[in-house]
Amino acid sequence: MTKENLIYKALHAEFLSPEEGRFLYESLPLAEIMQVSNELRKKLHPEGVVTWIIDRNVNITNVCISGCKFCNFYRTSSSHEAYITTIPEYCRKIEEMKRLGGNQLLLQGGLHPKLSLDFYEKLFSDLKGHYPDVRLHALGPPEIAWLAKKEKLDFKTVLERLVTAGLDSLPGAGAEILVDRVRKILSPVKCSRQEWLDVMQAAHELNLTTSATMMFGHIETLDERLEHMVALRELQSRKPQQHKGFLSFIPWPFQDDKTVLKEKSGVFNNVTPGEYIRMIAISRIMLPNIPNIQASWLTVGKDTAQLCLHAGANDFGSIMIEENVVSVAGANHKFDAAGIQQAIRDAGFEPRLRDQDFNYR
Repeated sequence: MTKENLIYKALHAEFLSPEEGRFLYESLPLAEIMQVSNELRKKLHPEGVVTWIIDRNVNITNVCISGCKFCNFYRTSSSHEAYITTIPEYCRKIEEMKRLGGNQLLLQGGLHPKLSLDFYEKLFSDLKGHYPDVRLHALGPPEIAWLAKKEKLDFKTVLERLVTAGLDSLPGAGAEILVDRVRKILSPVKCSRQEWLDVMQAAHELNLTTSATMMFGHIETLDERLEHMVALRELQSRKPQQHKGFLSFIPWPFQDDKTVLKEKSGVFNNVTPGEYIRMIAISRIMLPNIPNIQASWLTVGKDTAQLCLHAGANDFGSIMIEENVVSVAGANHKFDAAGIQQAIRDAGFEPRLRDQDFNYR
């Protein structure tokens, strides 16, 4: 195993093993690993474009029984702060989003003990009835696995029913780290690694647009981060040939403010800007079959995210008209449409507004 040999393999989009990925991650200076990943980016996206999107993140409910130790947004069903968003509230939020040029609603829910599949079907169909042109980027593998268990249905059937009701794409939420050792500590009620992957496999078989995420910088090891990436890469390689599969990968650092993980376990977010940039770079190298890598400006800020555009990232994500979960854990960076485009230009790229399928708008 030599640096030169591994760089050659990486630049030719060969699949690197976790051991090979670790070697590059630990042995290459930051500037060099950025150079390798930037070359890969330019092969996939030679036009010098960085994409971005306008959407709104609306929480269907804040009730969740998962009890994730990194989340201080959820409430129990008995809490006086518990809510379920109503259709008039959705309509108000959608109208605001449309005035700002957005056409996608990111709907995140959680594991509500009482909401059934029928509830989500009616919600999606009602929203589409009011706004047929608005795309619903909704739920995630943990919610799909939870609904399947409650309804005694397989994952594909749950997804088919939701697609019929109006679901347009499935976020890669709830992945955290796809290693059961970590998941049992962080979120023991949430779906297992294999269940998360199986939900996504079912989505890929249905040709449903999906994304993948990774929340890192807490109790996981570097080897487990790489294991996470390899699991995504292997699943992507098994999708039907003409189907979309994972269109993007979004790694972001754990936000620790007032979380159980920090307050009770003393686990802090110690991810430095350099480490985040290095993770973006190794993501591009380890995931040659996932076309788009997103820099999470929301959690790392503008300056670091701009550097990521020279380290393999080609997407800046959303202006996030509304975001509640990571914001209450300390992510407080903000962008409007003009600001996100200027940040992309200042980094030396052409900003292009996109939809969830990465078509230019």
